[in-house]
Amino acid sequence: MKESHFFAHLARMKLIQRWPLMRSVSTENISEHSLQVAFVAHALAIIKNKKFSGNANPERIAILAMYHDTSEVLTGDMPTPVKYYNPDIAKEYKKIEAAAELKLLSLLPEEFQDEFRPFLVSDSAYEEDRDIVKQADSICAYLKCLEELSAGNHEYALAKKRLDGTLKEKQTPEMEYFLTTFAPSFELSLDEIS
Repeated sequence: MKESHFFAHLARMKLIQRWPLMRSVSTENISEHSLQVAFVAHALAIIKNKKFSGNANPERIAILAMYHDTSEVLTGDMPTPVKYYNPDIAKEYKKIEAAAELKLLSLLPEEFQDEFRPFLVSDSAYEEDRDIVKQADSICAYLKCLEELSAGNHEYALAKKRLDGTLKEKQTPEMEYFLTTFAPSFELSLDEIS
C-alpha cells in the first residue's frame, strides 16, 4: 500500500491566512473559512428547498463547500483584487487553480479518486450546486467585512462596498432571505445576540 499525502496537505489549510493584504482585528484561515462556507451553503440549500420550491442537495453542497478552497494548499490565497485585476490574470490564475486541483486529486490513492473528483475538481460536476457554494463564499466574505467594520476596522469598508455589488449581482431569493434573516446579527456584540 502506497502512502498518500492528501490529508497532510488538507491539514495545512489552517496555515493559509485569508485577507493577506488587509489589517484584520480577527485573522481567518482557509480551514475556518471553508467550514463557515459549508454552514452557509448548507443553509442556502435548505432555504431554497423549504421557502422557494428548490430541489438542492444540502449535504452534497456542504461537502462541496468544505473542499472549495483546498487547492489553495498548493497555490496560497490570492487576494481578490489581484486575482481579478484584469481578465488575463484571472484566466491564468484559473489555469493555476485547475492544475492545483488535479495535483491534489492525484495525491489520493487511485481507487478513491473518482469519488473525490466531483468535490476537488471545479469543472467536473454539480455546476448548480457550485453556484450555491459561490453564493455562500461571497456571503461569508461579506459577513467578515461586517464583523471587521463592527470592531471599528475601517480597512474593510471598500471590500464591503465591492461585496454589496457582488451580492446584488448574484442575488437569489435564498440569498436575500439569508442576508435579511442572519446577517444583521454579525454587526452586534455578544451581549446583544445573547
